[in-house]
This record gives sequence, structure tokens and C-alpha cells, in this order.
Amino acid sequence: MASPSDRKAEPRLVALRGGEGVRPAVGRVTLVGAGPGDPDLLTVKALKALQAADVLVHDGLVSGEILDLAPQARRIDVAKRKSRHTLPQDDINQLLVALAREGLEVVRLKGGDPFLFGRGGEELSACREAGIDCTVVPGVTAALAASAGAGAPLTHRGNAQAVTFVTGHAAHGEPDLDWTALARPNQTVVVYMGVSTAGFIAERLTAAGRAGSTPALVVENASRADERRILTTLAGLATATEGLKGPALLMVGEAMAMAEIPTISGQVPGSVATAAVFEVQNVSSGQ
Repeated sequence: MASPSDRKAEPRLVALRGGEGVRPAVGRVTLVGAGPGDPDLLTVKALKALQAADVLVHDGLVSGEILDLAPQARRIDVAKRKSRHTLPQDDINQLLVALAREGLEVVRLKGGDPFLFGRGGEELSACREAGIDCTVVPGVTAALAASAGAGAPLTHRGNAQAVTFVTGHAAHGEPDLDWTALARPNQTVVVYMGVSTAGFIAERLTAAGRAGSTPALVVENASRADERRILTTLAGLATATEGLKGPALLMVGEAMAMAEIPTISGQVPGSVATAAVFEVQNVSSGQ
């Protein structure tokens, strides 16, 4: 008979659901892009990963509708909010590794795309360093959903030959970006996590030469039922973002003048709709 010490040395095996056999001691991690919120924007590959998951380690911005696509999986919320982290990033990395070492199918479910301002690269590196199999499933990033929903193309022949994604949030202080490059005309600048720094961003772009009359579109909760769009100008960006509470994108560029602004009661508050229509009229008339 094996001694207690012998039994402890044996590899740990975890039973699969439904008596399907056993699984090796080391599982794997899949970084899955959940998109901007609408479950219809998930990829087929993302859905398959959710259906096979034992545990979901998810962001706070992932919608409940998407989480419900994996009813069999344990959920671990590692939501990050401004000035409040449920878990520091290093702890999240360690959590993913620890769960995989228990033999689990771990899905790290991230809003948007894992590799676009999502720290997916850090999590992938941590898994690789620990010898954990890790794959990545891309997701629809918020800028694509916001642009498509509003009918405002990020690139457009004649007035948007380039698009640049930047973050309005820096680890320490204000973002340090190439303002001269971003201020060039005929391009679209998309700012993630820029609501709190909208005034600073507008000032820097204007000081670098971008016209204050350049159209700017703010989209809050892109692709969700409570999506809100505000069409303004670069000069009015700070005012347009006042009071926003949900995740929002700032998109600056000539092509944003093409955005459609809902005026249906309940979709956009009357005061915002009035301001948006006024800005559209100013943009289209060249004022």
C-alpha cells in the first residue's frame, strides 16, 4: 500500500464534467475578446471557448448576456474601475496560472479585444513563462462597433486616410502622445479611456495644429441598448463628455461628421439630442 507521502507525489487529476474521464494536471488559458457588449458581436470561436470553459475570469464591462452563454462555468470577477482594482494585474496573472495548474479550462474574458488596451499581452507572457498553454481569440474592439453603429467610418476616401488608436489614460499622470502627428488633418484619432482627460486632449491637439472645428464623436456604451452618441467638435469635446458614466470613446476626425445621432425619446436625452443636432448643423455648414 502506498504511503501518504507517495500519494502526495502523484500527479493531480481532475474529473471532467459528466464523467468524460480525467484531465491532465495542467489545463490551459484562452484569452477571449468579448467585444463591446452586444453578444451578437461575439465570434463563433469565442462562443465555443465559452461553452467549453470550466471557469470565467472576466472583466466588469463584460455584459451579463455574454456571461450567461457559459452557465456551466464558475465566474470570477476581476473588474477594474478607475482608482479601484478588484485585483492588481500581477495577481490576475497569477490567478490564471493557478487555475490552469488545477487542470481547468480557463477563459479570460476581456471586453473588446484582448490585445487592444486590454493587457492581454501581459497575461499571455505570464502564462508562457509558467509553461501554461495559452491561446488568444480576437474580439470586436469598441471603436469598430461605435463607428459602425453611428455610420461614421474610421477611414474614408478623401478625408480620413489613416486611423490611430490611443489611450487617454496613463499609469502616471496625463498621456504622453505624439500630439504633432495626431494633429495632422484627414485622419481619425480614436481615444480609449479618455473621458476624464477630454479637455486636456482637446487642448493638446488644438495647440499642435488641429482645427477646433474638427468634428468629434463621443460614444458611450457602444453596441449596448443604452448606447449614447454625442456629435460635437474638438473645441467642444470637454463639454460633451461632462456627466458620462459608462465606458466611452472619443473619435476626432473629418469623417465623424457622417455620424447619425438618434433623436428617439429614451435613446438620447432631449438636451443632448438638441446639442448634437446643433453641432451637426455647424459642421455641415462649415461654421
